[in-house]
Amino acid sequence: MSSARAIDQLEVIHTYSRANAIADGVLHDVTELATEQGIRYPVAIAAHAWDAAVTWDAANGAMQDETGRQWDVLTMAAVALRRASRLRLTGLQEFTVYVVPNRRDAEEPQPVTLGISVGPGDNYEPVLTITAPVDR
Repeated sequence: MSSARAIDQLEVIHTYSRANAIADGVLHDVTELATEQGIRYPVAIAAHAWDAAVTWDAANGAMQDETGRQWDVLTMAAVALRRASRLRLTGLQEFTVYVVPNRRDAEEPQPVTLGISVGPGDNYEPVLTITAPVDR
């Protein structure tokens, strides 16, 4: 039996889709806000990237909110995508966003390195995912 034929006969034991990851909170769907940013494909932010750059506890003060922080991440991601398109780069595009750490005493923005990449969605459509280094 050829190896291709043997692979065709394998039984799938488990699948974990992008939709599952969004439902479980492993990915945060930010497509609606990304569309406002001019990004044409569905976008999700992975949990570690979300924790590093988006999460904001309201007890830390009203100077930030998660929607504004998402906007900052998406702005820098859009710049990275435009730069990659201009230079004809493929694969993961790293970018830096400056965020105030999610602590009550924090005031100064700190750099957070994230990356954005295109991959197949659940139906093989192009989707974008923003990740932190630990997500990769």
